[in-house]
Amino acid sequence: MRGARKRQVPLDSWQLGRMEALLRSASDAVAKTGRPVVLYRQTVEEQDESHEEIVCTVAEGHVVEQQVTSGGVLVPEFGAQRVYPIAQYPQAALEQSKERFSQTMDLLESMFGSG
Repeated sequence: MRGARKRQVPLDSWQLGRMEALLRSASDAVAKTGRPVVLYRQTVEEQDESHEEIVCTVAEGHVVEQQVTSGGVLVPEFGAQRVYPIAQYPQAALEQSKERFSQTMDLLESMFGSG
């Protein structure tokens, strides 16, 4: 068990570094295109024709999580917003949800990985 823990720390460290590198590539793409890269959309609540969701995007140098309410006759409304420097987002993402971290890594690898 002890050996497994020693291997886990370097793997987490590698994953955090890899995500940061991929996010930097995404940020470079945003700088060139002027269009954010969507990392994920998560529906939080649905009611009648409207819904509330969290939209996470890469902007130039930052990752932005925004809570958005929209649909039906509602004008889109932005609630909470978190802005992370690229270097801080991987750790925050890992702490929030390992599953989402993994899905985000897969997406970034498919878009910006080199192999």
